[in-house]
Amino acid sequence: MGLVTGGAGRFLALATCVAIPATAAGTGGGQRLAALYAQDGRRELTGADLERFSGAGVLWCRRPDGIPQKAAAAWLIGTRSLVLMNAHNFRNRQLEVTRTVADCYFQIAGRNYGFAPDFLELGIEPEARRLHITDDWALLRLAEPAEARPQPIPDAPHLPTGDLTLPVTMVSPAGHENYRGQSSRESCAIRRIDPPSEGDIRRARHDCNDGYGGSGSGLFDEAGHLVAMQSASLSMNQRHAFDIEFHYGSALLIEGRLREALRAQAR
Repeated sequence: MGLVTGGAGRFLALATCVAIPATAAGTGGGQRLAALYAQDGRRELTGADLERFSGAGVLWCRRPDGIPQKAAAAWLIGTRSLVLMNAHNFRNRQLEVTRTVADCYFQIAGRNYGFAPDFLELGIEPEARRLHITDDWALLRLAEPAEARPQPIPDAPHLPTGDLTLPVTMVSPAGHENYRGQSSRESCAIRRIDPPSEGDIRRARHDCNDGYGGSGSGLFDEAGHLVAMQSASLSMNQRHAFDIEFHYGSALLIEGRLREALRAQAR
């Protein structure tokens, strides 16, 4: 296992957005096709979107019966072999192992790539007892370089802590169970940035629609720069008006120890 970062702070007590075995992304019914908010601006990703938001891929993991299922969004970033995703794909809130790297593979541009089984860098400090929003990141390496263009490692975001309205596009290459498409993008906004916590990383509260399978989605600013990665949302699949305290999505900014780890692994 690789480096771990973090400490005391807000637990990942939200509903994490990994896909669940009962239904594949985009095929649910009833409540699973309900957006989180009254307005749902999601649409399917196009070829032009994938060209603009390079590195967008999907984490697939095998169920206990060996059948692969779509698990979450993941990003080829920095190099053609480094992949960024959420730590909660491999650890639960109590930091118990839920999957191994060997259970999963990465899909991008129509091709599947296995991971190097002995490499997993998590954003969790050794003394941590819970998973938090701001340490919910993981870096994996592909067994062979992908034939796809990676997402550049972004500059640290120069964003103020506190309330704001930052227009973003949430790019969800793995889609959501409450959206009929296989992938999606939506114009939405970051509405608050919390003070730094684990690894000097800040949480961004946003009003982007989300659903199971949406973890790891990228939040891009109007210039097309990756600023944050989705972690979890409150009240999954319950439609309410956005509320900055009670009904919002949480993403971690690409800064602090996460950005340091990306730069170190991309060298």
